[in-house]
Amino acid sequence: MANYRQYWDLTKPKVVALIVFTALVGMVLAIPGVPSWEQVRLGALGFFGIWLSASAAAAINQLLDAKIDAQMARTSWRPLVVGKVKPWQVLAFAGALIVLSMTILVVWVNVITAILTFASLIGYAVIYTVYLKRATSQNIVIGGLAGAMPPMLGWAAVTGMQTSADWWYSALLVLIIFIWTPPHFWALAIFRREDYAKAKIPMLPVTHGVVHTRRQILAYSIVLAIICVLPYVVGMSGPFYLGGAIVLNAVFLWYAWRMQDPPDELFSMKMFNWSVVYLMALFAFLLVDHWILPGL
Repeated sequence: MANYRQYWDLTKPKVVALIVFTALVGMVLAIPGVPSWEQVRLGALGFFGIWLSASAAAAINQLLDAKIDAQMARTSWRPLVVGKVKPWQVLAFAGALIVLSMTILVVWVNVITAILTFASLIGYAVIYTVYLKRATSQNIVIGGLAGAMPPMLGWAAVTGMQTSADWWYSALLVLIIFIWTPPHFWALAIFRREDYAKAKIPMLPVTHGVVHTRRQILAYSIVLAIICVLPYVVGMSGPFYLGGAIVLNAVFLWYAWRMQDPPDELFSMKMFNWSVVYLMALFAFLLVDHWILPGL
């Protein structure tokens, strides 16, 4: 059981849970009406394959970032850092997850989902972790694209991306997460800026200061509020989603505005925690609007 727990922690289960939830919503939105048995089969296998790939990416990230993680309070407990698992075990574990994920997606789902999923894995586990994270203060902006892909992966699993509408609609869901990522992560980076500075990671609060980062959070939050209206505008969702999105973004914007002159140092973590709730709720509204209340 102890070994199981250590390997489970390597997969960053809380982060991956949010990833696969957005992939699930992508699957549901891709299907008009009640899904057929074949769509359910593709969705279930696609969900499992995407989950395995995201877990592998998380494990590789911890393998490549072990020295950085050891210097940061937020990550100093991770299994590889404290010696509960060895690097070769992490590599073998991640490799097994990747092989199983790609086998499922290629053999039982479709090739396009496998390609997109593998590209996302490489984007996060290699391009972001190895290069972008250490190269530029815009690391989370550029690298955030890989983490924003799950809705498109889920959409691809049940449709095979056979029409231009499949690409455009799923890309809109990706865009929402892509714009959400910087204010979400910069709020955390403000609170943990000393850790990032110690580890020599050029996060925006370290390179450009806290005041500039707060302004960027507000700017991205305004853009996010606008982008979140588009699913209703293009007909992907109805009034239920629109109402929920307006409320969620009003609260998000309040946090972003309050961040400009926060009451205390912990306020950035409050915004970070709210941003997680925000994304889960926003995609839940999409799910309910499309599947449970389609006629509202």
